Amino acid sequence: MQGSTIEESKLNLNYHKEAEAHHGHPDHRMFGIFVFLLSDSMTFLGFFAALLIYRSIMPAWPPEGTPELELFIPILNTIILVSSSFVMHRGQTAIKNNDVAGLRLWFGITAVMGAAFLMGQGYEYFHAEFGLTTNLFTSCFFALTGFHGLHVTVGLLLILSVLWRSRDANHYSSSNHFGVEAAEIYWHFVDVIWVILFVLVYLL
Repeated sequence: MQGSTIEESKLNLNYHKEAEAHHGHPDHRMFGIFVFLLSDSMTFLGFFAALLIYRSIMPAWPPEGTPELELFIPILNTIILVSSSFVMHRGQTAIKNNDVAGLRLWFGITAVMGAAFLMGQGYEYFHAEFGLTTNLFTSCFFALTGFHGLHVTVGLLLILSVLWRSRDANHYSSSNHFGVEAAEIYWHFVDVIWVILFVLVYLL
């Protein structure tokens, strides 16, 4: 019985030593996030390049007969999405001060704003006077906004994941909040992409 206790003590000691050694290693998870976003941005860059090329070679852009895009919903969506980045940052600031309740509050508001953005985009699609195959411009419109909408959906799921995990008050803290940072960085990326998309598709 005593030998078993000594063996367990040795195992626990080895476990803690390994944990401390692992803790001393550099954390490459954030580097992985940035590499992923860099590769993802290349896809959007391809879409943007194609849009600009089509615009330069077409005699008229959008092609004649294309219904004019309504700007009210896209402008409102832009305000919502840009504002949500500032709201979300408040959540990260809160957890860095060990304020889990603040994290839940600000990430919860961000989730509502992200859902509002998607509903606005759905409303725009439903009331559009053109379809995916109407012409080259409308195909680009649905491809770009739809692909971005997919990213907003993924970002919203990440936010909800953070909220779900934060049910355990000890899951996130000032020293352990990678999930919060990763979700915020991804959301900022989605935000920046939308601003570029909004300018290229709706304003130019």
